[in-house]
Amino acid sequence: MIRVNRQGEVWVFAEQEDGVLNDVSLELCGKARQLGDQLGVKVAAVLPGCDVRPLSRRLIAHGVDRVYSVHDEKLRHYQTNAYAKVLVELIQKHEPQIVLFGATHLGRDLAPRVASAVRAGMTADCTDLQIKDVTDVRTKEVHPNLLLQIRPAFGGNIVATIVNYDMWPQMATVREGVMPLQEPDGKRTGETIDETVQLAAADVPLKLIERHVEERKVNLKGARVIVAGGGGVGSKENFKLIHELAGAIGGAVGASRAAVDGGFISKDHQVGQTGTTVRPALYIACGISGAVQHRAGMEESAKVIAINSDPNAPIYSVAHYGIVGDLNRVIPLMVKGLRERPTAEEGAVVGDW
Repeated sequence: MIRVNRQGEVWVFAEQEDGVLNDVSLELCGKARQLGDQLGVKVAAVLPGCDVRPLSRRLIAHGVDRVYSVHDEKLRHYQTNAYAKVLVELIQKHEPQIVLFGATHLGRDLAPRVASAVRAGMTADCTDLQIKDVTDVRTKEVHPNLLLQIRPAFGGNIVATIVNYDMWPQMATVREGVMPLQEPDGKRTGETIDETVQLAAADVPLKLIERHVEERKVNLKGARVIVAGGGGVGSKENFKLIHELAGAIGGAVGASRAAVDGGFISKDHQVGQTGTTVRPALYIACGISGAVQHRAGMEESAKVIAINSDPNAPIYSVAHYGIVGDLNRVIPLMVKGLRERPTAEEGAVVGDW
């Protein structure tokens, strides 16, 4: 267990693969900057890998003051033991007060191992982080400037706030997309500190013989327009309506968990608490009831249009415009109207969603 160091830095684990930083790491740099400013402490990123030191510049531009870079050929490809040893040794050396990981497959594997090794608490899949004074209801002792680790619980039916009084560092994994990606500031200055961690053969127990990387088929986080279908679409065959509307409007195809579980579309398209968090300019929800788990992943969209035959569907609580009707009739009419609208050459005013 690391001692409580209230002057300790706020850290971000800089997740990278093949020399490319994961977006969630850059999102967390912005949030860490905000937390660090509130606490009056430095913000740092831990960057393990092989030949990844040049990535430090980008991390600094996104808000960190210093980067702890660990270069080793054994870190070229992620293995739990090796990466955990790097994090644990650096945490023991520098005593940060907060350590943040992205809730990616890699982050969800690494963070619990590190937390267990340093005997710290950890909250998984956070959707918000705040700094506040907390009063212990039993002892009435006031703990200043604790990290409030906020996440949905009980299937998304409540929001739980978790605090860690004394088992430091305070650690959390944060879902991709829930923290806005801040614009980088190329004028920011910072320092890169080269760290060395001795890795033995036992720390890299697996030998990589062959590697296959499947390219992600959809980029929901980067889409400005998303047309999403839910369980109300009815079938995989009927989900073609969602693809048609997305094609007519130039948008990406999303889905609720019910549609994914029903086999209508692959999980890459899932929006919501257990899928991707999105903030498009326009989100069209078709046949989606609007359970809290789904709303958590799309309610910050600039404009939301809901199509549902149930006038009392929860999705209407976050929709700017609602169409109460059968999507099997509504969507074909929308597609027809979009395809028949006059082009710019015909004198129409073409707007930008």
